[in-house]
Amino acid sequence: MKVLVAGGAGYIGSHCVRQLQAAGHSPVVVDNLVFGHRAAVAPDVPFYDADLGDKAAMEALLKREEIDMVMHFAAFAYVGESVTEPRKYYENNFVATLRLLEAMLDAGVKKFVFSSTCATFGVPTSLPITEDLPQAPINPYGQTKLDVENLLKSFCHAYGMSFAAFRYFNAAGAAEDGTIGEDHNPETHLIPLVIDAATGRRENIKIFGTDYPTPDGTCLRDYIHVDDLARAHIAAFPLLEKAGAGHFYNLGTGTPNSVREIITAVEQVTGKRVPTVEAERRAGDPPSLYADSSKAIRELGWKIKYTDVTAIIETAWRWHRDHPKGFGS
Repeated sequence: MKVLVAGGAGYIGSHCVRQLQAAGHSPVVVDNLVFGHRAAVAPDVPFYDADLGDKAAMEALLKREEIDMVMHFAAFAYVGESVTEPRKYYENNFVATLRLLEAMLDAGVKKFVFSSTCATFGVPTSLPITEDLPQAPINPYGQTKLDVENLLKSFCHAYGMSFAAFRYFNAAGAAEDGTIGEDHNPETHLIPLVIDAATGRRENIKIFGTDYPTPDGTCLRDYIHVDDLARAHIAAFPLLEKAGAGHFYNLGTGTPNSVREIITAVEQVTGKRVPTVEAERRAGDPPSLYADSSKAIRELGWKIKYTDVTAIIETAWRWHRDHPKGFGS
């Protein structure tokens, strides 16, 4: 199929473009490059520098490229910023998505894959997190994602749109060949931050909280390789052939790792010491977050290739070692 990848120059989107090509599909990328990188998209992939909130431009693009399906990764995702700048997050994450969905309907495109988040669950009532747990976001970022999920339900019911929404846990790693990877400014993800501390690009890594009720006292999180995420999205395509069908899936390995375990694994992979500083807990950090992904495994036939966090870190290290300045290297 011909697939429009919104946010296809970003971290997860660019890896999904690669996986789409590997699966025999034809991706087209739209990205306004606020956080994406043009260098993350191969020259042979059609690329449009545009905003999703421009309904007329999106409708024209969908018709011009004869798009069959849209995959949406274009969101602002800094939790702290969403608290201080909620208007920015509602405008970009919700309003622009509404405009994109309207353009799709007017262009006759009714298949949609959405990048959601485990942040829609807020502080979970039980672990592991299943799809049917109550959703109660504790920040505007998670709320905007949940609002889009509810919007999709409405469009599914009213207009026959079919969709799959994936709630990620901690996306990590890089392409196996080391040619694309994670390049955020500012960087907030733990694995690249720890790698930066190992290589001296940052002074140390702060461990926020050492007294949690976990085996080593530090937070537990579920790290899932970015290519495994992408393959799950593509595995959902057959389900979208049925008009008016909506699907929700959690994506994680189900095996959480602590902050200290990540630091130790980075030291093993890089052969370098990671300087650390212990700090107080951050407000709003749950002790443990990890997924029950059995629904995706069962219904999509999804297979997790990277089940060990060390293997995930090895791919991340390959990218960061060879691209010390990210896509500007």
